[in-house]
Amino acid sequence: MRVAKSDSRSASSAVRLGLRENWPQFALLILINAFVGGMVGIERTVVPLIGAEEFHITSTTLVVSFIISFGLVKAFANLVSGQLADIWGRKRVLVLGWLVGLPVPFMIIWAPNWEWVIAANALLGINQGLAWSMTVIMKVDLVGPKSRGLAVGLNEFAGYLAVGVTAFLTGYVASRYGLRPAPIYLGIGYAMLGAALSILLVRDTRDHVRLEASSHTQKAAPIRFREVFALTSFKDRNLFAASQAGLVNNLNDGMSWGIFPLFFASFGLGVERIGILKAIYPATWGILQIATGPLSDRWGRKGLIVAGMWVQAAGLFLTAATRQFEWWLVGSLLLGLGTAMVYPSLIAAVSDASHPTWRARSLSVYRFWRDLGYAIGALSAGLIADRFGFSWAIASIAALTFLSGLVVAVAMREPALSLARLRCRIHPRGGQPDDDSRSKSDWPSS
Repeated sequence: MRVAKSDSRSASSAVRLGLRENWPQFALLILINAFVGGMVGIERTVVPLIGAEEFHITSTTLVVSFIISFGLVKAFANLVSGQLADIWGRKRVLVLGWLVGLPVPFMIIWAPNWEWVIAANALLGINQGLAWSMTVIMKVDLVGPKSRGLAVGLNEFAGYLAVGVTAFLTGYVASRYGLRPAPIYLGIGYAMLGAALSILLVRDTRDHVRLEASSHTQKAAPIRFREVFALTSFKDRNLFAASQAGLVNNLNDGMSWGIFPLFFASFGLGVERIGILKAIYPATWGILQIATGPLSDRWGRKGLIVAGMWVQAAGLFLTAATRQFEWWLVGSLLLGLGTAMVYPSLIAAVSDASHPTWRARSLSVYRFWRDLGYAIGALSAGLIADRFGFSWAIASIAALTFLSGLVVAVAMREPALSLARLRCRIHPRGGQPDDDSRSKSDWPSS
């Protein structure tokens, strides 16, 4: 018995929180998430054009239907991912996500009709919902509460830089070899490498969650999933503000994914230059998150979220109002900058507002609402574009993005304290510094 206890203690002491302490696994997860992002990147430039040019689809709503299937399935995959992670473990869910994603590039290459593309994107939605969710959750598990913004920023940097680079490469390849199959070969490589690394090298992080939970001064009572869903969706004001902002952020991303290539092509822009514009937005978004993630740890989440939503709105308005490549380039840069300010700050804000014992489930609910925005954005933009034209569709989503930032400005309380303020904070009862990032009374109760 003494030997067993000693082994348990030594295993527990071997688990440590922090980026420096866990950098090999953290770096591996960054690489894996780059492959996850690359799977989406293969579609950003060429798939809307495949629908319009190869399958001769004239309805914008029908062209963007592949994004609707992707967004709906990904949203529900996100919703169950946290629950599955708590039951099965993070690694198993990550591996499952990759196994489901393996057929996607082959289905797009061989698709005899548009229904195959829609089905492939349903599988891609599961892949993204499970695999991307796990890379985020596992990084947050590894670093602990002090560096959540940095962890999320690095994760999203890798994913969306890969989206941008792949969007550019697929546009370049398509301009020389056609829309299929050559640009999609990248996806085969991403899927094979991502699955192999996840199976062979990734280690689960549930022990890190237990370590962080044991250090909390407040022990959380057991909480059911439906209670976590209600808290994250509307009962907690910070979680509600983050969820609606996440939904609108991906709503405008879903619109840009489907509408922008068709909008640019309608003015005679070639596929290679469309690929440049489609790459600039996610690449800017990805690269700048290296800075905006840590800044949200220092400055707080709210200001970056509000300003980021308004910068995105400005980029969309500029894109809708202009007809030249140079202005569209500026609009894409603004859209990328604003999204970089918002994306890691929102995930970190949700993590701040959630207890470690139900954080994975809370993040899965947030990501459900956020990625539901893909489907809503693609559908609404397609309907508006068919009725009033592309410019009206883009401008309408821009107005909604501005209003979402206003909701955050009104509803959200600053969810994060800087490390310096945290150390100086006085516990309301005992006069001692509170080690937690929130006082006991701050945690949402069911």
